[in-house]
Amino acid sequence: MSKHTVLFELGCEELPPKSLKTLRDALQAETVKGLKDAGLAFDSIEAYAAPRRLALKIVNVDTAQADTQKRFDGPAVQAAYDAEGKPTKALEGFMRGQGITADQVSTFQAGKVEKVCFLKDVKGQSLDALLPQILQTALDNLPIAKRMRSAASRTEFVRPVKWVVLLKDNDVVDATIQDHQAGNVTYGHRFHAPEAITLANADAYLDALRAAKVVANFEERQAIIDQQVKALADEVNAIAIVPADLRDEVTALVEWPVALRASFEERFLAVPQEALITTMQDNQKYFCLVNSDNKLQPYFITVSNIESKDPSQIIEGNEKVVRPRLSDAEFFFLQDQKQPLASRKEKLANMVFQAQLGTLWNKSERIAKLAVALAPITGATVADAEKAALLAKCDLTSELVGEFPELQGIAGTYYARLEGENDEVAEALGEQYLPKFAGDVLPKTKTGTTIALADRLDTLTGIFGIGQAPTGSKDPFALRRSAIGILRLAIEKNLSISLQDLIKNALNAYGDTLQDHDKTLADAVSFLEGRYRAIYEDKGFAVDMIQSVQARPQASPRDFNNGIYWVQDLLQSPQAQSLIVSNKRIVNILKANPNFEDGTFNIELATEEAEIQLFNALNNISEKYDLFVSSDYPTYLNDLIALSQPLATFFDNVMVISEDPNLRTNRLRLLQQLRDFFTLVADISVLQH
Repeated sequence: MSKHTVLFELGCEELPPKSLKTLRDALQAETVKGLKDAGLAFDSIEAYAAPRRLALKIVNVDTAQADTQKRFDGPAVQAAYDAEGKPTKALEGFMRGQGITADQVSTFQAGKVEKVCFLKDVKGQSLDALLPQILQTALDNLPIAKRMRSAASRTEFVRPVKWVVLLKDNDVVDATIQDHQAGNVTYGHRFHAPEAITLANADAYLDALRAAKVVANFEERQAIIDQQVKALADEVNAIAIVPADLRDEVTALVEWPVALRASFEERFLAVPQEALITTMQDNQKYFCLVNSDNKLQPYFITVSNIESKDPSQIIEGNEKVVRPRLSDAEFFFLQDQKQPLASRKEKLANMVFQAQLGTLWNKSERIAKLAVALAPITGATVADAEKAALLAKCDLTSELVGEFPELQGIAGTYYARLEGENDEVAEALGEQYLPKFAGDVLPKTKTGTTIALADRLDTLTGIFGIGQAPTGSKDPFALRRSAIGILRLAIEKNLSISLQDLIKNALNAYGDTLQDHDKTLADAVSFLEGRYRAIYEDKGFAVDMIQSVQARPQASPRDFNNGIYWVQDLLQSPQAQSLIVSNKRIVNILKANPNFEDGTFNIELATEEAEIQLFNALNNISEKYDLFVSSDYPTYLNDLIALSQPLATFFDNVMVISEDPNLRTNRLRLLQQLRDFFTLVADISVLQH
């Protein structure tokens, strides 16, 4: 079967830049699915995307579907022929229905019954016949939230469609897609080469467009931008900030990228650089430049879609546009400094945090009380923790945060520094929001850790206290993210405090505002414990490992973390399997014999050498663990591993459920002591290994 190269291009008005890459990838995936469903084999599909086009090149695709046979089933052979072997009425009816004669009838085995059938040869459809519908279906299935219809066209798309190209090698495939008759004519750059371009064949596409100032390949265009931006940054000894989303968006905005470096007045560098960077990235789609210390430089890079004869005009135009935006940020910054942070509490007292939980100032006072209680645990100074807590939300009333909401906390840090606050207090104002997302950095300062913990605990406890725990996908206060933040702070900052004590401290700060402290404590702790799974599954731990640690009460999140790594170490030891099997036997025997009198193993009653040796081995090590501390984990693992041999010998040689009731009770007591020792850190009977 011969193979072909197919080119498909959909020409449109400028496509939405933020979704261009998604549309390209979806078109490719849907077309791959369509070709496979149709049984058309191909070597590869190359997908292209530029502001005014989505395109595909299908390499070495089959010229047609393979011919197949379709089976039409008739009656059983027994019912199809009479005693003389002549067709019965049943078979005649089947042949009439299929339009066939007796010589075209075949048979097949259907289980134990042999049936008659007609095997009809079905000729595979051609590529030309199948392609239009495959491509139209792919376009119909694209993830487009809002489709639009243009002029008299009946079909809808994300933007008005202007032309369609569909070539098989050198030939146009007769097709109507999106109400446009397919042809071999495309169009180049809107300004540099707007005239029609006739494509000689499917392989001519990229080169023909490049000659018309369009780089159709998204990755190639992006590589050109990367190269140009780096070269312009290198010229002024700077590093460009290139966020992935902005990089994709800029690539989707231009057909022929030309990067240009512009500048702004140095006086603007006195403004918090986060504000300047935000406005230049979000509003203008510029790449900002910083030095090796991450300090903003008075330059930015814009990527133009035109190769201008006079680039200085484009540069000046962009400088003129950005100046008012930087001036606004400067104005807000200077205005805010006229009012000290601490004096903003009056405005916070008028801003509702949550109707039943009061204002942001009420929240600030609770955080302060909670921060004072947490300071001895986090190692922060009480005075710093209290001051940072009372200033923490003040910048929410500032002009700068009003204009740039993502600067919450960051603006506070700048203002606190300008007011002479120490580094611990100033840094804590920005660090209170860390971690902002999964995998984000944690606060560096002890005061920042304290405020970050207190803020999240206050929200979590308060929302649970008024009975508004997250349900399903609804989590308006982002409590799941907050809970993971609390656990990460406790674990990674090595804090020795239980989840119960954390919530109790938060409840104490609420006082009478919350009615049922006991229920809130139970619900909030349970919710926090439920987040362990999300954290450790993300780190690659198996569910049964997490459950084995969850089966034991843990003194603190730090202990939970130590516990799960302890289980990992246990499972890597050669004795793991033997210990897990022995522990399961202990659990099963104790479960089957629950009614024995509590007490300790009496060695005087021991009759078997194996039980004496097991008791001695356990007795020699168990006294160490009256008070289990984190430094004991490696020793405990070694001691538990040392029990694997005496345990295996015990089960090989000793009948636990002896007919002598005294021996039986004594041995069950030994198993209970072993069970208690086995479950100091985790319940390894839960493990599936």
